[in-house]
Order: sequence, then C-alpha cells, then structure tokens
Amino acid sequence: MSAAPAMVSIGDDGVLNREVSQTLSDVWIDRDLGWLDFNDRVLAEALDERTPLLERAKFLAIFTSNLDEFFMKRVSILRRRSTPERVKLLGQVRDRLVRSLARQAECFGKQLVPELAKHGVYLRKWDDLSPAQQDEAGRYFDREISPALTPLVFDPVHAFPFLSNLSTSLAFLLQDPQEELTSYARVKVPGALKQWISLETDAPAGAQVFVPLHEVIRGDIHKLYGGMKLSGTTLFRLTRDAEIEIDDDSEEALRDLVREQVRQRRYEPVVRLEFAPGADSSIREMLRQRFELSPLDVYDMPDELDYTSLFQIAALPIATLRDPAWNPLPPASITNSPDVFAAIRAADVLVHHPYDSFQDSVEQFIAAAADDPETVAVKMTAYRIGDDTPFVKSLVRAAEGGKQVACVIEIKARFDEERNLHWAAELEGAGAHVTFGVPGLKTHAKLALVVRKEASGLRSYVHIGTGNYHARTARLYSDVGLFTCDPLITRDVVNLFHYLTGHSQTPVCSSLMMAPTTMRPRLLDLIERETAHQRAGLPARIIAKMNQLEDPELIEALCEAACAGVPVDLIVRGFCCLRPGVAGRTEGIRVRSIIGRFLEHSRIFYFAGGLDDPIQGDFFIGSADWMYRNLSKRVEIVTPILAAEAKEKLWNILDICLRDRRQAWVLGEEGNYFQLSPDGANNGPETLGTHEALMEQARRRSEG
Repeated sequence: MSAAPAMVSIGDDGVLNREVSQTLSDVWIDRDLGWLDFNDRVLAEALDERTPLLERAKFLAIFTSNLDEFFMKRVSILRRRSTPERVKLLGQVRDRLVRSLARQAECFGKQLVPELAKHGVYLRKWDDLSPAQQDEAGRYFDREISPALTPLVFDPVHAFPFLSNLSTSLAFLLQDPQEELTSYARVKVPGALKQWISLETDAPAGAQVFVPLHEVIRGDIHKLYGGMKLSGTTLFRLTRDAEIEIDDDSEEALRDLVREQVRQRRYEPVVRLEFAPGADSSIREMLRQRFELSPLDVYDMPDELDYTSLFQIAALPIATLRDPAWNPLPPASITNSPDVFAAIRAADVLVHHPYDSFQDSVEQFIAAAADDPETVAVKMTAYRIGDDTPFVKSLVRAAEGGKQVACVIEIKARFDEERNLHWAAELEGAGAHVTFGVPGLKTHAKLALVVRKEASGLRSYVHIGTGNYHARTARLYSDVGLFTCDPLITRDVVNLFHYLTGHSQTPVCSSLMMAPTTMRPRLLDLIERETAHQRAGLPARIIAKMNQLEDPELIEALCEAACAGVPVDLIVRGFCCLRPGVAGRTEGIRVRSIIGRFLEHSRIFYFAGGLDDPIQGDFFIGSADWMYRNLSKRVEIVTPILAAEAKEKLWNILDICLRDRRQAWVLGEEGNYFQLSPDGANNGPETLGTHEALMEQARRRSEG
C-alpha cells in the first residue's frame, strides 16, 4: 500500500486540511452533515408506525437531546471562525434542521397526540382545558409551582437576568396601569419540576390528562404580577457554547481548572435561540440583539419548544404502548462456575450487553474482587460512571479492606466533569489512589484489572470493554467486553496502568493496540495485509463496526483496499465521512447504520487474514472509533480476541448486523441513507432486526 500523504490530518474543528481535502474530496462526506443524517435516522424511529407509541415519544425526545449536544459542541466551534466555508456549512446545517424540525413537529402534533388520545393519554394545551381543569391546574400552581418561581423584570433600573444553558423561559411585556410604564419580565420554567402535570378533573374513565408545566405557568402568570397588565407572552429557550478548552497542569491545579471551567461554561456565549409559536416580535428581536445572534441562529419552532420533556410521557407504565420489557440474562459461563475468577481461568469470556447482564458480569467482577481475600490490587479506568454507580462502592470497600486500589478518572469527560470530581474525592477519602491520566490526552480506554494471590503466584485478570462502566447505560447501549487472564494480554494491561498512574515512557504493548502510539499504524498494517491477500488471490475481507468513521488515513487505506477488490463492510451507527460506491475509489465498500431500541456502541473489527473460515480470522474489540481525535489525542485500547468461542460470538453479532433489513440503513453513493425493508422470507434478523434477533438468541441460550 502506498503511504498516506504526510499532510493527512484534521483540525480541532473536525475539518479536513486543504491538502487532504483535495486528496479525499471525491469520497468525503462532511462530518456535521453526516451527523444530521444520523439524527434524522433517530427521528425516523419516531415517525415509524411500527414503533410503539410511547417509544416514538422517546425518540422525539432523543432527537432533541442529541440536537442540543450538537449545538453545544459542534455549532459553537463552527461559529468561532467565520470563513466562507464555515458560513456556507452553517447555512446548510440550518436548512437541514428546519426541515427536520418540521417533521418532528408534524409527528408530535398530527400523529402522536391524536394516537395517544385513542389510548387514553391526552396531551393538552392550557386553552384546551375545561374551566374545571384550569381550576385544578391553578390550585396545583399555587401549591407546587409558585414557590419555585422567581418573577423578574428588566429595564433601565433592573439588570438583565442571567439565563442558564438549555433553560426555558416565559418573557412578556409588563405594564403598570397607573404609571403607564412598560418593562420586560421573565419567569424561568423550573427544570427540576415535572414537565407534564397530570389532571384528574373531567378526565374520561381510565384516561390520563396531561398539560405542560410551561402552559400551567402561562395560564397562572398573572398571579405573580398582581395588578399589572401582561402582554406579548413569549416562550423561548437558549443554548450556550459548551466547548471549553482545558490545558493540563499538575493534578491539583487541573482539578481547580476543571471546576472553574465548568463554572464558566454557564456563562459561555449563546449559540441558539428557540421560540415557541406565537412569540412577540419585539421580545424576539430584543433577545436576538441581546445575545448578538444572527437570524440564522434563531429558530421558530413549529410546535413544542423542548421535546426532551417527553421522556416523562415515554416512561408511563402502559405496557401495550411500549417495547416488551427486556431483562438482561446472566452469562452462563460465569453463573455455572464457582466464581467469576474460576470462569475466566477456564476460558476467556466475552459478554454482550444488554443481552448479557452487566450486573452479573462486570459489576460482579469488581464486587467479587473487593470482597475476595486473595485479591491484592484492583485498578480501573473511569470515563462516565454515572450517579448511581456500584463500582465506587466496591472500590471503596476494597480500599478499606487493605487492597491496593487505583482509579484513573477522566475529569475532562465533557458534561461529566463535576460528577467525576465528586467520585474522585469519594475514592480518595477511602484511601484509593486516584489519578487523572496522561497530560495532554483524554483517557478513554475501558479497562479493569484484578490481581490475585494464587497457589502458582500472582495472577492478573482483566476486563476490556467497548463501553463505559455505567450501570444504567449498560441496559440501553449495545457493548461487548472481554474477560481474560491470558498473560499475553494481562501483561500489557499491567504495564499500561503503571503508565497511567505513574510517570514512565509509553509502554510497548505486545498484544494490545494503543492510541495514540500503535493503534493507527497497526490498523493500517491490517488493512494493507488484506489488500495484499486480495492481490495474491487469498481470502480477504474487512468488517468494522463502530460509532463514527472520520480518520483520513484509515479512509485512504480503505479506499486502496476497495480498489484492490477487498470486500469492505462498515457498520457505522453515527456519521461516516467515507462515501461508498464511488467509481474507481470505493466501489467495494458497503456502509450501513443500525438504529433501534438499543444504542449500538460496540467497536468490533474483523480481518479475514487470508483464511477461508471466518472464525480463524483476526477479531478485535476496544474503546476507539476510527476518528482522528480517538487515534491521536486519546488513550484508547483495542484488544485481540483469541478464544474460538469468543470469536464465534463476535462473528454472530456482525453477521446479524449485516443481514438486518428491519433496523438497517444503507449509505448510497450519493451520500444519502435509505432504510431497508424486510423481505418476509424468514423470521431471522432480516425480518426481526438486530436487537430482537439477539434477544431471541439470548432467550434460547437461557432456556437451553
């Protein structure tokens, strides 16, 4: 394979350098437009009548939640450097979003609201309520809402109020009838309260009536400004830049800097203003000018302002309107053994969440180590671990029991900084060793190490995963993890933890791929090897499953492999910057995305290696997507899968994803995604889809 151009790189904003743009322009898809494609696939789940009603409401909420993060992280970056290319891109983003927001509003107002009403769930506006219902809502306002509100005015005498990120507010014109003075007034809609208020008055038998919190506040706003005249009531929401830069220093200085930057994030510039229908034009323009926004930064929403409130509706306990409940199943290889360590000694164990229970595998692994008298050390990395994490309790218990406990916590994990600082303090208070990784790099690797004193000496056990050590998302995200005590792998993990907690040169790993040192070169070598096998007439194939694909060097290598005739299947849930099907460049590459009830988060890589039997090929799993930032600016780990049974499990996952015609979207040569349709030929993954097929397999295993 010819060497990739030396100038291949991506800027901090995710935009290709000009030289690379010329090299890859014919196969390149902009990452931000590609991300919008992904979020449209999420919206399609809400639009799909095959999706249960309350799940459709959930996907409307997810679409908005995703979009909020997109504005905080990506649009804020693009707005900082006003080049013609970025101005054009921002215009394209807006045009795409206006169309998507219209589809979201139509889905909510014309499909979900009437369909939910047919099933006894009524979502009402204030003006749709009967007088008796308005009275009930008014009493609720007095008792449960009014004490939490802070009515404000702003005029030449009163300062403009602080408006927090993603906050929803009611603004209006306030006039004193006696003095004929007009001021602006604002009331924040409290995010900590229920966003949909349940009413009992005049509700049909067995039905539930809900009205949005902001509608109840609007209906009773006069109670907060007695004797004043209110007009021009406007519901709006703002989004602030959240892309803060943190430079490494000493660990203690880093803590202080992260705390300060998180505090400062609250005051970052506004990047988006959203208005509900009926906004007063003078208030709208006043806010736009106040936050120094262009008209392109202002969005007039066709219906609801903030669909994330629908998470509350989606959680209603109406089984017939939701996906059938799924309870992850305990992995037989672990439950049939005397303990988790005996299971790992018997053979490598590969777990696939949420089909295999996270609690009965990963959580049990750390909990057992904490209580095991033969354990001498427990070490973990932590990127996003959640509020209700069981891992901190286990690590605290281990430390208090006299075991060596080390935790590498990434306190720069965006939006989780404060939570991770809190857990760092908890662990340090129990005597655990807490470090924040390598200066200049985020620690994104998913690793856990347990060292036990056994008859033959010290033995190390490791877990290497594709997902965070997060108990809640493990039930929602599809991830894989390997348990092994193979010295070839555990030796590398031991040395890696020495590197992360101490001060040494980057370790040389014999089995693991490590970013930012060996991972990209090793992946390039594997792609080049498949290219050489294809040219030599040997079996060659590449299958890569990940969240995003963006790294220019890997894309260039995949193009060369495709030109040589290597079959390349890419299963990319999010954005994919590689355009397949381009004549003479990517004709042998197929790209698909799986969207459904679980979020596809696992990273699995397969290379045939010149062998006919796919199980004899090379399989890898790990923490890294094929993105420039992951391979160049993070500590990431990818491990080989060596055991035949584990390889068979991975091949089964890939095979199901590639056969899926129910949840799969395929990227066409024009850069557009289209959804496949089941052909009805069988009751396999083609018809069931990836998630239902894997749940069905898990059920059969548990029954057998």
